[in-house]
Amino acid sequence: MSGPASVKKVCVIGAGTMGAGIAAQVANAGIPVLLLDIVRDPDDRNAVAAGAVAKMLKTDPAPFMSKAAAKLVETGNIEDDLAKIADCDWIVEAIVERLDLKHGLYEKIEAHRRPDAAVSSNTSTIPLGQLIEGRSEGFRSHFLITHFFNPPRYMRLLEIVTGAESDTALVERIADFADRTLGKSVVRAKDTPGFIANRIGTFWIQAALNAAFDLGITVEQADAIAGKPMGVPKTGVFGLVDLVGIDLMPYLQKSLTSTLPADDPYQAIARPAPLIDRMIADGYTGRKGKGGFYRLNRDAGKRKEAIDLSTGDYRPAIKAPSVSGAAGKGDLAALIALPGDAGAYAWAILGATLSYAASLVPEIADDIVGVDTAMKLGYNWKFGPFELIDKIGAAKVAERLAAEGRPVPALLTLAGDRSFYRVENGKRQYLGLDGDYHDVVRPEGVLLLEDIKLSSQPLIKNGSAALWDIGDGVVAFEFTGKMNALDGDVMALIGKAIPLVQEKYKALVVYNEGSNFSAGANLGLALFALNIAAWGEIEKLVAGGQEAYKALKYAPFPVVSAPSGMALGGGCEILLNSDAVQAHAESYIGLVECGVGLIPGWGGCGEMLDRWRQNPALPKGPMPSVAKVFETVSTATVAKSAAEAKEYGFLRPSDGITMNRVRLLSDAKAKALALVEGYAPPAPPEFRLPGAGGKVALELAVEGFQARGLATSYDGVVSGALADVLSGGEKDLIDIVSEADLLALERKAFMQLVRDPRTQARVEQMLVTGKPLRN
Repeated sequence: MSGPASVKKVCVIGAGTMGAGIAAQVANAGIPVLLLDIVRDPDDRNAVAAGAVAKMLKTDPAPFMSKAAAKLVETGNIEDDLAKIADCDWIVEAIVERLDLKHGLYEKIEAHRRPDAAVSSNTSTIPLGQLIEGRSEGFRSHFLITHFFNPPRYMRLLEIVTGAESDTALVERIADFADRTLGKSVVRAKDTPGFIANRIGTFWIQAALNAAFDLGITVEQADAIAGKPMGVPKTGVFGLVDLVGIDLMPYLQKSLTSTLPADDPYQAIARPAPLIDRMIADGYTGRKGKGGFYRLNRDAGKRKEAIDLSTGDYRPAIKAPSVSGAAGKGDLAALIALPGDAGAYAWAILGATLSYAASLVPEIADDIVGVDTAMKLGYNWKFGPFELIDKIGAAKVAERLAAEGRPVPALLTLAGDRSFYRVENGKRQYLGLDGDYHDVVRPEGVLLLEDIKLSSQPLIKNGSAALWDIGDGVVAFEFTGKMNALDGDVMALIGKAIPLVQEKYKALVVYNEGSNFSAGANLGLALFALNIAAWGEIEKLVAGGQEAYKALKYAPFPVVSAPSGMALGGGCEILLNSDAVQAHAESYIGLVECGVGLIPGWGGCGEMLDRWRQNPALPKGPMPSVAKVFETVSTATVAKSAAEAKEYGFLRPSDGITMNRVRLLSDAKAKALALVEGYAPPAPPEFRLPGAGGKVALELAVEGFQARGLATSYDGVVSGALADVLSGGEKDLIDIVSEADLLALERKAFMQLVRDPRTQARVEQMLVTGKPLRN
């Protein structure tokens, strides 16, 4: 995960939430970073920066992808250590939003930076032209704005703003580094207040809050209408404000009203909110405070409450009726046509926000693609503003605005009866400001299955999986079921894919573009089988999964898996049975079967044993590797990043990590092709396992956990079944245990557990609540 030669070391100045988070993401990418801040304690001059790193190591969700990454952060202070920036290729300023302080810092930076080093500000409120006032020509040409979104590890958007004097080649180097190495999707924004995402996002939130107050609807109703039906995260608007902090709202409002022209539509909707001011004064700043529009009343047994917008008093939260029919499934035309407050509220938000976005191009960005990308990645919208307009129809939006006597943006008039996006000759195109359609161009080296699907059909498919030709003799195997769950159809298609690839292609990549690679076996199907006691069908699925995964492992061509998001249970096991893995950095991998009263049944036990016995960090002999796998699997441990997955053995040291999600398929394809020449399938492993004595030792450890209240009675039963498999069952230390022996032990233990009513209760609870049952 090393970056381009142009950026070998980074300095971040300002160790607040954003600056520290930026430094952590640089370290996550394997790049050394110098983190500096002011001196507050003369006896501990680096306390501010060092304290920020220590805090991040305890924060959840974690800014660091692994504790090892934190070691790449060197801390210091501006007074003693600024000369060290001479070793840095990129200096990121992330101090408070005060122009005088930034100017003072830039003067000091200019005295020490290398002439070829880039300098950028993480500002979101101060124009670039003001930032570089009084600086030398060399400084101005090497300066840009790099606006990260919080938290920097998880938010994929990076807005880059440049000026007329910015060195084009330098900007391209920083953009490329941010893309490939830091994993950011770079959007070029114009030097205007709020840039793209915050300009539109702040307007959207303000419009939604105003409409809720004006229409007298509840916060629950508002979030039900303005959340999922619009493709907005399930928090809705009020839940989102609670999440980011209510105290941020007046700050954003002041920032925009003071910098936007007087005739900007935002000026007309930015208005005082006495309730919000009172909430902030009383410490109700959202989730980071005592609560916000929603709170948990601890005096009432953690009862969820919501604020009454008319009185400002809290009351028990109500479950607002979900938006039904087509309107609730993303049909925005149906949503804004709903009778009563629901339709009025939906249109109050969409009419204002979408027309505002349309009026801002080309002021804030050169084209609509940049605007849509910024809103999807910066605010987690499922669709960008122009994609939302297409769902209603540009002509219909324009017609309704005109009927209400509101201005119709020129871009809507330009579109007329046309859509902003279309597919032509297998290419996705967008409507340009010249009135013509242009191809949506991906960054160099980006390969997406969604693009391939526009111009081709699957080689073969069924209800749960599909096979796609992705070029150069490589085929992609895609899971397509709900949550990419694994079932008999997936296993059947693996069986059909192997001879096809063997006959006509070079390699196979297991990949999809869902939110999660796979959450594992289809539990709903499993519960149905359990309820009708279809034990034969369950055993058939277990045996079929083992057969399919081993067929992939021993196929006469390379198999590379490329996960992103959750790869759990059977999703993890397919990684374990692949020749190599190219994982997105944000992959969450684990064998979680014990949490639902089962054990890994598709070869995960043997594959994990094989990996840990080869780990040079463990002592020799059968017991250390068995104990390590037992500890990881019995506790249903999930790695919270690809880097952490290497520490747990879910990934090999040689497996690749891709920082940018959109580059994952291309990287996986390249890894597969690199394995083709001279490829030979691996030899089946053979094991010497500790036998009955090892099993007793593992069970004693579980009894210790039970005595401390860390494991339940049924945890002991499940762990005992796992211990039997990992120790080799009836085999002794002198016996060789084959891979086939371990698979048979897995099947036997799995089928014993699946018949137990306590396992069935765990499976049902997980399906209904998404949380494990501790029985």
